[in-house]
Amino acid sequence: MTIDVEKCHITHYPAEVLGKASQPVGKIDDNIRRLAAKMLDIMIDQKGIGLAAPQAGVSLRLFIISLDGKRENVRVYVNPTVKAEGSLVENEEGCLSVPGIFTKIKRYSQATVTATDLDGKTFTDKGEGLYARALQHEFDHIEGVTIVNRMPTVARIAYRKQLKKLEEENGDAGS
Repeated sequence: MTIDVEKCHITHYPAEVLGKASQPVGKIDDNIRRLAAKMLDIMIDQKGIGLAAPQAGVSLRLFIISLDGKRENVRVYVNPTVKAEGSLVENEEGCLSVPGIFTKIKRYSQATVTATDLDGKTFTDKGEGLYARALQHEFDHIEGVTIVNRMPTVARIAYRKQLKKLEEENGDAGS
């Protein structure tokens, strides 16, 4: 799969690419490295701490995280698996693909990720707190799940106008 990295941009709910499970990355080549670099630019520009490939309009199992939002601290996760554990913790969460909406989401307090880096090396990392939350949030994206799917009914009602506006603005957004 060749990716036109120049066309990558932030995708907003309810874009089709955000609602379906992503394809595994076949081989890590310069095209994938360019995609990761473009995703980093988008994440920094949008002031985020993580970004999944579907959020850049590409249906691949890849995401990046930089908990402090700094370029030099980014980590790339190719074909990750995330195992969530511990207790459920409710915390406010936002999403670059669902702008203007911050809602309480329940996530597990710990997560273990196994992924491949851009050099083709497999690694496993354990996280808790914000890192565990970010891993679960980004993993959700490559599974086709957004915070809209996870928000409690009361939040859906509270944000119905913003969600309707996003649906009107982005309902026909590309796949």
